[in-house]
Amino acid sequence: MPKPTLQQSHGPQYTRILSVGAARGENLVPNADLVEAIDSSDEWIQQRTGIITRARSGQDVGAVDLATDAAREAIERSGVDPALIDAVIVATISNGRQTPSIAAVVADRVGTNPAAAYDINAACAGYAYAIAQADALIRTGAAHFALVIGAEKLSELVDPTDRSISFLLGDGAGAVVIGPSDYPGISTTVWGSDGSKAETIQMDHTLQEYRRGEAAWPTLRQEGPAVFRWAVWDMAKVAKKALEVAGIESADLAAFIPHQANMRIIDEFAKQLKLPESVVIARDVATTGNTSSASIPLATHRLLEEHPELSGGLALQIGFGAGLVFGAQVVVLP
Repeated sequence: MPKPTLQQSHGPQYTRILSVGAARGENLVPNADLVEAIDSSDEWIQQRTGIITRARSGQDVGAVDLATDAAREAIERSGVDPALIDAVIVATISNGRQTPSIAAVVADRVGTNPAAAYDINAACAGYAYAIAQADALIRTGAAHFALVIGAEKLSELVDPTDRSISFLLGDGAGAVVIGPSDYPGISTTVWGSDGSKAETIQMDHTLQEYRRGEAAWPTLRQEGPAVFRWAVWDMAKVAKKALEVAGIESADLAAFIPHQANMRIIDEFAKQLKLPESVVIARDVATTGNTSSASIPLATHRLLEEHPELSGGLALQIGFGAGLVFGAQVVVLP
């Protein structure tokens, strides 16, 4: 029997991020508003996390709305006709509905129909995962331009009395447009998972348990000390591997943009990587909070607003979180 002959698509050799957009929850919630419920203090939260305020949305604003606003800014800044965007990928853990996807709704709202559109759940590593997928889709010819969004409304997933994670979390979305490039703008991604530590960060109950009346409404919890050790030690190795596969050294970086988990993790990360003083470190967590999959693009957006001279420089970005999962790559900043 003769072998079938099928045509396969081929795309450009390189891709890069063309633009960034952002949308943060409209309410800045200070520590003082949360401390009574967790029997704590503003000083305790700042010492342990570096967070002063976190951005949170009102009840009438969902993750899909934040994603839409961020996407519109990214598309406008890119100069790309929305009709040319044929892949929309949203990283999220906070879609208010299990289906349809946020991506499909956003694609319609921003004018990219009939683009392929889907959500992925890789928690705080979701944005790095989505970047890897968009890069691959374009370079294989499956898409010409891609819209990647990290979007979260985490304030709806917390128990206000929980001391493990509730006071860390914020709401927001960050978006980028990715397209063909004359030079390599996105490195090979180092990614992976360790499901043996799945209970380290998780929802405390299932929807099925709640529906049967066996448990309260599910909320997010974490084992803080275990997460800190994993993030600082294991993820530093992943970050170093990402630099290695990109063929660069830390001295070549213009910026370091880690998942904005908390300031202690970011500071310890920088020490482990022995970053030179010339590398600008993203610290958006101080005023936005931990926004899971949205944290890296949000931090990128703010970093470029505060330091426009970083445009065109190299940035190491790494996400890590529930799963446990991780993803890291080096990108050229738009």
